[in-house]
Amino acid sequence: MSGKPSNNLAFLAALAAASGAAALIYEIVWFQLLELAIGSTTVSLGILLATYMGGMCLGSLLLPRAAPARLHPLRVYAAIELGTGGLGLAVLAAMPWISGIYALRGAVAALCMLPAAMLMGATLPALARAAPRSETWWLGLIYAANLAGAVVGSLASGFYLLRVYDVTAATYAAAGINAGVGLAALIGGRRDLPVAVAEAAGAQKKGAAAVYVAVGLSGLCALGAEAIWTRALGLLFGASVYALSIIVAVFLAGLGLGSAIGSRVARLARQPRAALGWCQALAAGAIAWGSYSMSAAMPYWPIDPSLSASVRFSFELDLARACWALAPATLCWGASFPLALAAAGAEREAGAVMSGVYAANTLGAIAGALAASLWLVAWAGSQRAEQALIAVSMGAALLLLPQRWAISAACAAAMALLIRGVPPASKLLIAYGRYAAAWAGNSDIVYAKEGLNSSVAVAKFGNGTVTFHVAGKVQASNAARDMRLQRMLGHLTTLTAERPRSVLVIGCGAGITAGAAAIDPRVERETIVEIEPLVPEAASEYFTESNFGVLQNPKVRVRIDDGRHYLLTSKDRFDGITVDPLDPWVKGAANLYTKEFFEAMKAHLNPGGRVTMYVQLFETDLEAVKSLVATFFEVFPEGTLWGNPYEGRGHDIVLLGQAEPLRIDLDEMDRRFGYREEGNRVPESLAEIGMESPVDLFATYAGRKKDLAAWLKGAAINRDANLRMQYLAGLGLDRDDAAPIYAEILRYWRFPEDIFTSAEGRVDSLKRALNRTLERGE
Repeated sequence: MSGKPSNNLAFLAALAAASGAAALIYEIVWFQLLELAIGSTTVSLGILLATYMGGMCLGSLLLPRAAPARLHPLRVYAAIELGTGGLGLAVLAAMPWISGIYALRGAVAALCMLPAAMLMGATLPALARAAPRSETWWLGLIYAANLAGAVVGSLASGFYLLRVYDVTAATYAAAGINAGVGLAALIGGRRDLPVAVAEAAGAQKKGAAAVYVAVGLSGLCALGAEAIWTRALGLLFGASVYALSIIVAVFLAGLGLGSAIGSRVARLARQPRAALGWCQALAAGAIAWGSYSMSAAMPYWPIDPSLSASVRFSFELDLARACWALAPATLCWGASFPLALAAAGAEREAGAVMSGVYAANTLGAIAGALAASLWLVAWAGSQRAEQALIAVSMGAALLLLPQRWAISAACAAAMALLIRGVPPASKLLIAYGRYAAAWAGNSDIVYAKEGLNSSVAVAKFGNGTVTFHVAGKVQASNAARDMRLQRMLGHLTTLTAERPRSVLVIGCGAGITAGAAAIDPRVERETIVEIEPLVPEAASEYFTESNFGVLQNPKVRVRIDDGRHYLLTSKDRFDGITVDPLDPWVKGAANLYTKEFFEAMKAHLNPGGRVTMYVQLFETDLEAVKSLVATFFEVFPEGTLWGNPYEGRGHDIVLLGQAEPLRIDLDEMDRRFGYREEGNRVPESLAEIGMESPVDLFATYAGRKKDLAAWLKGAAINRDANLRMQYLAGLGLDRDDAAPIYAEILRYWRFPEDIFTSAEGRVDSLKRALNRTLERGE
């Protein structure tokens, strides 16, 4: 390649940045597609990480062997980029087909993504061949540029491409970047061959094996810590798609800036091996800093997100806090890469050096990510996991630093102090998440554990209230408003069904909804599907009285699985399905609000069966609520909406759906309600929430599709391809517009003469009850 070195470096850096942006868009899109295909679990994340990073590792290793050094590096790079774009489009086209292969779809999905990931991994070694042989610091700057592009890709996909468009548009954008970069490389490939390709590869530096091990351990610590800290910061920020995009972007930005600094140090350092060793020692201290910040400091900062006048301010706050906690460690890990390049062997051909160091770092990253996300946190807790990472990082330092007793003793002493200083996971953060500081000292947190997929807590208050927390938020409680909602979900499901012999409950929570359904004497079997194993454990220990001992009920079985995955893979049909998922702004929860999932529920209903779903009106906004309701009514056009107001104001609602027009015989409901066969506790259950008869239950009626058509006009339909709910709801999690949203719904209220019938005058009683409800402004 001819021209000034600085011009060549700028050109190569631009190519690397564009390639990094496309790669991150693919990664985020693939994660979303995998969540739909195999569920929103750590398993889907593990498959993505293993496939994505494993493929890049293989591609990095195979490139020097598959592409002869005599080929022009930019032409090779162009072919790789064009191939990546084509394969990225192929993955998009194949995923819907993969979703239909229930038995092996995880493995098939991984094999489908692997070729594209391998080509992504080959990009940096290909670009490295275009660098001057003696200027390995170039490689560090190219790596930094690649990470800078990845930051742009992460933010663009999370805040724009997937929010405004969908996975198809995002994939097209990434493929378009690949095509543009490939064409630019082809044009650049018309220049002369670089000197590095024409010359023979030199010898590897003495002791390079230790460098490869150390940079692999650096990658292990980096991705292991990222997995742990993403969970902690997800609690602190609220695990919305926007918060997670900010976390990933800050992590990548720190790596990129660290790599740029490391490249400068590598250019000047006389002993890059020792510099790499000291960098690992500093990283050990930075891990301790991050763990302390996230567990012992930031949860107690006097911050109340609900005071924010705009979600933009929340994003700015999250960005600042992410930088505070992540910057020290990411700078060290980013600097490790160029230092390892310099220490591994400047006399070797640049592509081979980049290939070896990149592969070693990526192998370590795979091990760290999988170990932390699938094993360490759930088995030993984040505190022990972070302590292990400190020991690993200091071990990498000792591997490279001069073997002197004073240095070894100092490192060992520092390691002991750092490990001792790592605090346990904050119970307050596990329970209250982003509102931790506001709730400090207000309750006794009697249970707090970190699970495989979520963190779970139980808190008790002085007035006898017990709250159940998942993902840093109260998801259930024995408080009046929550008991009313949870019992309504269960009883509307079974009382309105013709023959509710089999019931499916998606989302165990405190078990109160499942318990309300199970006590109906006509229910013969009930299946509870819960994604997190700790949830039934905590519900059984602290909510047995409120949930009627549902988890000990012989007709109830519990399945640990993603609710969507279970339903799509099950051959069973049900007379009732009730869904109480996490808030729609939580990453992954929107999978249970899509049109395709509602259609799956409808397909698994027996004739006369019913579906109920919880919809929150708080910590969201009007457009998100409209989207959810409109999507539900798209599949269940005869569906209805039922309100659960609190203190005369709107709070949350229940959607009731069925395949046929809804007909409720109030006389028959009264007979079912008063059915006195031994074991019928339905009247007791409803009386506990202030409902003495079926009329009281059905007086919560709040609307249906034909009456709300004008209100729902233009609402976005939440589909698998766009997951619009999580992006709409994520913009409103600092809001509490429940009252005005519910009041707006009631503006369209009409009494449904064709739904309720009675030969004994109960319709008039219901009308009077409904009018009293409306007059109270509920």
